[in-house]
Amino acid sequence: MSFLTLTHIQKSFGPVRVVHDFNMSIEKGEFVSFLGPSGCGKTTVLRMIAGFETPSGGAITIDGRDQNTLRPNQRNIGMVFQAYALFPNMNVFDNVAFGLKIAGKPKAEIEARVREMLGLIKLDHLADRFPYQMSGGQQQRVALARALAPKPQVLLLDEPLSALDAKIRVSLREEIRAIQRQLGITTVFVTHDQEEALSISDRIVVMNQGKADQIGTPFEIYNKPTTKFAANFVGTLSTLDATVADPAANTATVGDATVTLPEALGPARAGDRITLALRPEALALDASATRNIALSGTVDSVNFLGSVIRTRIDIDGQSLSFDTFNNPSLPPPMPGQTIKAYFSPSDLLLLRD
Repeated sequence: MSFLTLTHIQKSFGPVRVVHDFNMSIEKGEFVSFLGPSGCGKTTVLRMIAGFETPSGGAITIDGRDQNTLRPNQRNIGMVFQAYALFPNMNVFDNVAFGLKIAGKPKAEIEARVREMLGLIKLDHLADRFPYQMSGGQQQRVALARALAPKPQVLLLDEPLSALDAKIRVSLREEIRAIQRQLGITTVFVTHDQEEALSISDRIVVMNQGKADQIGTPFEIYNKPTTKFAANFVGTLSTLDATVADPAANTATVGDATVTLPEALGPARAGDRITLALRPEALALDASATRNIALSGTVDSVNFLGSVIRTRIDIDGQSLSFDTFNNPSLPPPMPGQTIKAYFSPSDLLLLRD
């Protein structure tokens, strides 16, 4: 049975509907990320779970209990905000203890729980420090410990890493995931960073214009996108115009080659125009037994990304990007050079509206 359920959730601000018929079932202990651009409704859904916004329609339940009629302080939920939201006049110990004190827990229990949480986030040596004396990453760890201290049923994280620099973001997201696994707490994580969502989630909800565009595991979202939006928003994608050759055989013409697509074309007719796509890692400069379809083009740009070199080529007005591993002894192609890029038909994605 699902632990956290959102059933036909809607939210309007005046005449503007920002969340449309949102449905989601989250298992106990699952880590789910809401991923999407600014304004897609992901934070609004999170705030409705927390009780900071009231749904215009639909129901939210946690462990079978209806949440719609409960105020935020009546819901057993912990929340971590983007801007830390620590109390500046309290030291680390008192910030973490705040929720426990409000709940009227005994002093000895508070002391033990706070020490446990500070040990969990590896900041027990900073218990007497104030927020202004700490780095952004340390403050966010304290905010996480404060949210977890009262033992909430659900943990909500609203873009908690967006204010941190790149290296701290990576280490802290891994730490958050490790803590979540250790505690087994049901977690909803809001982000617009696709790498964050792909790296730490059990499942991802790709949101677009107030709707769940696609829900799936990181593997499914990246490798088998079901909509054009999901395909383009998650990862880098190159699109190719193609023509249906034989719908019964699932074949299409790409450039001078006829390829068999890995999925059914559906209600298409010979001669129909379709959009196909390839991930950068699906292409290579050398042919192989499986990568046997070649497209010729002119190198438009070469971008050095460290371990990977991303090359963009122009094929009759269409742009195609592909990645190769950096090899110090093998210089990459040069802009203006004519090259061939090889791919396997099984790597093609058929993009639908």
